[in-house]
Amino acid sequence: MGLGQEPVTGAVHGSLRTSDVARASGWSVQQVRDLEALGVLPPAHRSANGYRAFGDEHVLALRAYRGLAAAVGPVVARRVLRDARSSALDEATALVSALHVTLARERDEALAARRALLAIRAEGAATGSGDATPRSVQDDGAVLTITELAAALGVRASTLRFWEREGLVAPERVASRSGAVSARRYPPPAVREARVVAALRSAGYRVPDVRRTVEALRRLDVADPLAALDARLDGIAARTLALLRAGDDVARLLTREPAPRG
Repeated sequence: MGLGQEPVTGAVHGSLRTSDVARASGWSVQQVRDLEALGVLPPAHRSANGYRAFGDEHVLALRAYRGLAAAVGPVVARRVLRDARSSALDEATALVSALHVTLARERDEALAARRALLAIRAEGAATGSGDATPRSVQDDGAVLTITELAAALGVRASTLRFWEREGLVAPERVASRSGAVSARRYPPPAVREARVVAALRSAGYRVPDVRRTVEALRRLDVADPLAALDARLDGIAARTLALLRAGDDVARLLTREPAPRG
């Protein structure tokens, strides 16, 4: 039997109007109606005169949704609460546990990218350049050929082509004068990306892990990726705290315990 089919222990059925639920949960009346329509809330009971009649379980569901939405976003929060109502307890708890796993994975990806960028900076400091980008790229914005970049990284050109096929680096393709050959060219952002890949691969990261890290860096798309990664880590910490704070309401909702008054 799914959770949505079980009786709600301690819930007060039919005693709360829409405005009461809105006031108790901090949502507006229209938001309560919208969230019921989206399946975040169990369907409201209908009184004899046709008005919606809510119970404490609806207030609890709205509180749980607020916490989950702050942690993982409203779309995922709606899906988890909606699916949990029709799932057995072990499946419902697994849905919530997966949210913690997702945040932990996001943190691992950001930390991996941060370590790679720091390694590149350390390499550049050792050579006195301030970063690890070849001098020609730093000075005039020139691009590197695949041969030049392979030499700078200490890898084979075939390795760069493999990274490209796996989505780890994205060189530009430039047609020759005859138009018969499309040559690879690596502008400064692609060089930095390739150096991140090289640092991660040398540290033992698998290709799928490197791909997720590179994609995370691409999403940042900022001039100072290290500062952006620090901000992202702070954001993940705040979302993790929101998920932990939502835990009590979610647990009560899944086990059908009444919400504390007050």
